[in-house]
Formats: sequence, structure tokens, C-alpha cells
Amino acid sequence: MILSATQALAELRAGRVSSRELTEQLLDRIDASELGALASVRPEAALAAAANADAMPARGPLHGLPVTVKDAFHVAGLPTTWGNPDWAHAVADDDATVVRRLRRAGAIVVGTTNVAMMLADFGQTDNPLWGRTVNPYDPDRAAGGSSGGAAAALAAGLTYLEHGSDLVGSIRIPAAFCGVYGLRPTAGLMPATGFAPPGPLQLPSELAYFSAIGPLARTPADLRLALSVTAGPELPGFSWQLPAPRHRRLGSYRVGVVLDSARAPVTDEVGAALSDALDAVARAGARVVVGWPAGVDPIEGYDAFGAQVGAFFAVQDPDQAEGSLTEFMREDARRMAYRAAWRRYFRDVDVFLSPVDFTVAPPHDDRPFAARTVAGRPYADQSFWVAHAALPGLPALAAPIGPTPDGLPVGLQIAGPRYQDDTAITFAELLAAEIGGYRPPPGV
Repeated sequence: MILSATQALAELRAGRVSSRELTEQLLDRIDASELGALASVRPEAALAAAANADAMPARGPLHGLPVTVKDAFHVAGLPTTWGNPDWAHAVADDDATVVRRLRRAGAIVVGTTNVAMMLADFGQTDNPLWGRTVNPYDPDRAAGGSSGGAAAALAAGLTYLEHGSDLVGSIRIPAAFCGVYGLRPTAGLMPATGFAPPGPLQLPSELAYFSAIGPLARTPADLRLALSVTAGPELPGFSWQLPAPRHRRLGSYRVGVVLDSARAPVTDEVGAALSDALDAVARAGARVVVGWPAGVDPIEGYDAFGAQVGAFFAVQDPDQAEGSLTEFMREDARRMAYRAAWRRYFRDVDVFLSPVDFTVAPPHDDRPFAARTVAGRPYADQSFWVAHAALPGLPALAAPIGPTPDGLPVGLQIAGPRYQDDTAITFAELLAAEIGGYRPPPGV
């Protein structure tokens, strides 16, 4: 049985297992795995840290828990590679803020998980340095990207908690494909210092707001736990607390929903799972409101999302920037208009449900990006459903809602009001109590 992070911590605190035992078990599973989910691992340092944790009283909410992070965060003593062979030996001198907070909470960072080359793929994880990550439910299928290693490692029990990044669904799509939970938090909630290519740590540009750092886990409770220790502003002495959820009963929620679109129609198997989940929500007594919010045009919004992604890359490489400052300001005004529309919507609605992707995990595809197709549609169409929460900076959570008849996971996207991440997390928790959540892959 694979424990959640919360369950493992309960076992640690009760003295039924030691940190060293947990870490040894994890390392054994990593050694035996053929998923290609891990990038760098440091067993000796992890075991020493676990033994040290066992020798002292608990000093934080994650005390003694072995975890991993995406191979895009600086982890002191490990290379920060982004899957790039040129950075294979670029060992970090300092920890990213998220990693430092994990350690401060008592976690043991065992290693890093595999990524798409330079994080440049939301549907697959592959690179010339660490190779391909395969899906734990079917090795012939993709694990998603660019946090595919993170999601696959969680599904297979190779870590207890993960942190990844999400620009174009890079947390939510892998989570959906691998049957785990993944949260893109409210924009700016998670500090991004040290989520960067090799080099000295420096504060990220304020214009990089469109990329989000967030946790992945096997349960919603683990997501909440992760946020409690890694989120919040980088201000000395500043006390931050996750706001309470709007409701604690599924039947009390007011639920908006759109489960299909002619722009990115869901496959039959995904549609069936989404419909079953919505039926469970309705049976619990929740009020269901069908349709997009007033002022939200999904086609125009998708176009606005693409413009923001383009602006993000222009910030990373100004020499390649296209367009004028006037055009940038016009697009920013459009983004804020969508944020205002969603803010009005969430006065009367608590969460908004939609697909994460229109398909389950597809087979691996080695063709050039532009030549790939998925379920008969252009590969890039997979970004349609994740775009609408990202554009206004909403918290958006991918939740597993059950397998297809072939045993492949299907993900439901749960978006909530800005800064009310725990409303989406709690809804996912209550829904899991009705229909189940994470289901281990075969052999785990």
C-alpha cells in the first residue's frame, strides 16, 4: 500500500515507522522503477538526513518526510539541468525558496524528477539527458509534460510530495494523465526564486507572473499541506495563512460547469467520466450552473491566453520579442478584463468544473511538435482547457475522477476564486469521498 504524505507523517509521529525506513523504501522503489521519472538522486545524503531526523524531535510539519522536486528548481548539491545536456554538471550552490521552505518544514529532498527538454512540452516528458518518462498506467503512453516525471513518480510511489511548474498546463496535464492531484495555485502565491536555469539565485521578474509554481500529490489533503509550508510572499517575518474554504459539505457548493466545446471536443471516454463525476456532484445536492461566465468568450479567451504565453517568452528572451509596447498593454488590459469577469462570476458560484484535457494520456509521439496529433486533433489543442483558469490567474486543480474502461486516468479541472485555493482543494477532497480519488497503477 502506498501511503499519502499525510498518512506517512502520521505513521512517523506515532513511531510506527522511522524516517530512515521510509527513505530506504522510497529509494528501493526508485532503483527498481523503469518509468524514467527521476533525474538526479542522492541516496547517501538522503539517508543521512533521515537518520538525523530520527534522532531529534519533530521540528516542522514535514519532519522526516522524503520528497522530490522538479528538475528546474535549484537544489544545493544537485545539478539543475532542465533536461539539457549542456547543464548536466551545473550543480546548484543554493536552494530555491520552495526547496528551502520544504527543508525548513523538515522534509528530506531525495532528488529531482524528469522534465521535458527546457520545459518546452506540456504533453510529453523527454530529453536527451535523462530520456523519456513513461506513464505508470501504460508505458506506451505519455506521462504529460513538462512535470511528467513529478506526476509519474507520485503515481508509482517514488515520492511522497512534489512541486512542479505550470505555464501551459505543465502541472495539471501530467497530473490528469497519471491519475494524481496537481494544483496551479493563485498567480503569484508560490515564490519562484530559484526556479530558474543554472546560475546565481536572483528574484524573478514581475513580468514572469504567468508561470506558476505548485504542488502535486496523491490526495487533496497533501496539496493543502504543501501549500501551508511553501506558499506565501518572500518577506522576512511575514505570516501567511491559506484562507478557509467557502464550504465543507459538497452539497453546499454552487458549481459552474462546462464539460465540452466544439473548439476542443472531449473524447467519448473522457466525456463519460466527466459526466459521471458531475452526476455525483448533483446527487450530493450541489447547485449546478451550466455555461461559461458572462463576459468570458472561450475562443477569444484562448487567443488572449496565447498572447500572454508569447509575452512570457518575450520576457525570457527580449531579443526575440515581437510587437509593440502598445500591443502588450492592450493584451494586459484584455487579461485583466477576463479577471474581472471571473471575479464577478465567483460572487454567485464557488468552483468551476471543466476538463483538464480532451483526451487521456496519448501514445508517445516523436514527430516534430507541429506535426503531432492527439485523438485526431492538433497536438497544441491540449492547451485549450487549461488556458481559461490560467489567463485570469485562478487557482486550478487537476483531480482524478476514475479510470476509463482501459484503466487510464481521467482528470477533472476544478477552478476557484483567486486566493481561495482551499475552496478548490476542499471541493476535490469532498468529491473524492463520493467517487474515489487516486488509484494506484498496476503493480504498485
